[in-house]
Amino acid sequence: MRVRAVMTENPKCCAPDTTLQELACLMVEHDCGSIPIVDGPGRRPVGVVTDRDIAVRVVGKGRNPADVLARDCMSTPVVSVSPEDSVDECCQLMEAHQIRRVLVVDRDGACVGIVSQADVAIHAPESKLAEVVKQVSRTGALTE
Repeated sequence: MRVRAVMTENPKCCAPDTTLQELACLMVEHDCGSIPIVDGPGRRPVGVVTDRDIAVRVVGKGRNPADVLARDCMSTPVVSVSPEDSVDECCQLMEAHQIRRVLVVDRDGACVGIVSQADVAIHAPESKLAEVVKQVSRTGALTE
């Protein structure tokens, strides 16, 4: 099975200078836990901000969320796959990097989708999901 078959297409993306409040509102509006941060019209990802990034890197450190931009707390480097990669390859990346979401980029490097553990849960065999959850949740996972 290819990533194209399981990915969420055209995720909402933001610029590095987007405020955390704007990001949080987008997460609520789009019912998601991460927003890819892109470099403008080319939609090339430069980072990802997750709800966990906001909680751990901003609120947990006593920083004022009103003073923080996406670039200040985004996760980097970006881990990505191609729409033509296999779901197994995508899951292996999730496991190796202990991340719950992987960006999908086209040949030009533009963000065209995202694959989450939920996407794997809906589309992949249960045994694959169990392995991904087990490996991503290993002790010591610091980023999402």
